[in-house]
Amino acid sequence: MKRLSGWDVLLLNSETPNVHQHTLKVAVVDTSGFAGEPSFEIFCETLRARMHLLEPLRYELVDVPLRLHRPMWRENADVDLGYHVRRVRVAAPGGRRELDEVIGDIAGTALDRGRPLWELYYAEGLADDRIAVIGKVHHALADGVASANLMARAMEWPDTAVGDGPDSTGAGPSPAALIRGAAGDHARKLTELPGVVRDGALGVYRVVRRSRQRRRNPDLARQFNPPPTFLNHKLSPARRFASASLSLADAKETGKHLGVTLNDLVLAAAAGALRELLLAHDGHADAPIIASVPAATDTSRDRITGNALSTMLVSLPVHIDDPLEQVRLTALAAGTAKENHDLLGPGTVGRWLEYVPPTALRTVFGWTSRRRAPNQLFNVIVSNVPGPRRRGRIAGAVVTEIYSVGPLAAGSAMNVTVWSYVDQLNISVLSDGESLADPHEATDAMVRAFSRIRSAAGFPVD
Repeated sequence: MKRLSGWDVLLLNSETPNVHQHTLKVAVVDTSGFAGEPSFEIFCETLRARMHLLEPLRYELVDVPLRLHRPMWRENADVDLGYHVRRVRVAAPGGRRELDEVIGDIAGTALDRGRPLWELYYAEGLADDRIAVIGKVHHALADGVASANLMARAMEWPDTAVGDGPDSTGAGPSPAALIRGAAGDHARKLTELPGVVRDGALGVYRVVRRSRQRRRNPDLARQFNPPPTFLNHKLSPARRFASASLSLADAKETGKHLGVTLNDLVLAAAAGALRELLLAHDGHADAPIIASVPAATDTSRDRITGNALSTMLVSLPVHIDDPLEQVRLTALAAGTAKENHDLLGPGTVGRWLEYVPPTALRTVFGWTSRRRAPNQLFNVIVSNVPGPRRRGRIAGAVVTEIYSVGPLAAGSAMNVTVWSYVDQLNISVLSDGESLADPHEATDAMVRAFSRIRSAAGFPVD
């Protein structure tokens, strides 16, 4: 048994009928070099052979009696692959847009909490001898880093071998054992509380003091005051998905030339794209907006479950037209957010969440998801996750592309996730069913924004 962390519980209890909390991982696989005829049955056999490497896929939620404490994961639960692994078909001609439509449909339904919190879809019908594997995993089970490591374990690598693993099913704990464990954990948390309060107060003091030392920049958004946009409203339950791909080498070359990080460049491209969208849908983009940018606090390659994260609020200069000035202001805003994050303490929010009752979380997030009001903290979610630098394989077939996207938040109808894989910088956009008729409007805008930055930096644009 393993108790959910404060972050895990937050992500579990912030889920409502219109705000889903699962993440998506998509692997596009070239089967042309596969020995034999690729099939759904062979894929299921391959997955079954690797299940012992994917322990979190056998975690099952267990509530503590009377909800006296946070839920627990029951490890080694029984898994019905006939339920969790499904077959879908992509419409002809089997291109990017047709696959993205299927992914959007999959994203628009919640996971069944009575089973291990994941589903896997085998998508057939893609052009050029390709299939796609679409994984849907609840965010409470794994964050971006853990999901990346889990996906790496699911694939085959040239220098790794798969051994046999145990296939036993663990017995569930008794109610008395759950209550005893809850009491013991509460006692430990009480002894830790003075330190948590002290460290948290010191972190807040450092942030406030440093904020007062900085000069107010009118081109940076004020914290906790995001301007209203067409993306900030009550979400519909449906989801739409779009993807695009850029050259990772071009992105690194451009960032190095401009003296900014890859993450700064991604955020600047998002700012340029969002400016284009705001002008098209709102008719104006006259104030900077705020992006919620997830930050990992544990990047260990061995971590395949749980949430070790925090979040930074970064100003995006959508009111600026010049791409190089957008890059400069984005890098400045990201640096400020990173400094505040470090001053507060990367693990501070996670430690605070350990003391928040799940009932309070359900009440607050249930209320915010029903409000016809914008998010009070940020306008959009933007994240950049480093993925594998080598090509993986599934049943011997080469994985040519990987895409990833996280969930939406109440009052914020867009998530932009950029995932690097080998030589690609792969962009995924998730929106609700009402904000954009075609989410490729957003990915196309991201590509154009990057091209404008690269051209302004003096590089040729393909």
